[in-house]
Amino acid sequence: MNDTTETTYTEAEVSRRLAAELPHWSVEGSTIQRRFRTNGWKSTLMVVNAVGHLAEAAWHHPDIGASWGGVNVTLTTHSAGGITDKDFALAVQIERFIQWQPGKEQGPLEGTPEDPRYQYIKYD
Repeated sequence: MNDTTETTYTEAEVSRRLAAELPHWSVEGSTIQRRFRTNGWKSTLMVVNAVGHLAEAAWHHPDIGASWGGVNVTLTTHSAGGITDKDFALAVQIERFIQWQPGKEQGPLEGTPEDPRYQYIKYD
């Protein structure tokens, strides 16, 4: 476990970092938030489970809201009373994982077909 003091960021500092690093995230009070749009309940559950895996591996747990067409992720560091580097680090991992599109990379993985029947996430 890390025993270092956690420094919180001001809302202005958070806004600047989000604009530079995580443009689809927003600051709401002492949290950063992101809504991932999905194509239905099965897709929503896949996103929730992916975020849950990353959060457990990081030992930093967001609030997650699930609905038929989306997943809301809210991060804050409760022990510090605000937004810290932990929140940004986990948000970056979540963003990379959920938004990954192997079909846009050169490699053997083709990604989901363009056919809407197979799309599960609505990429930004």
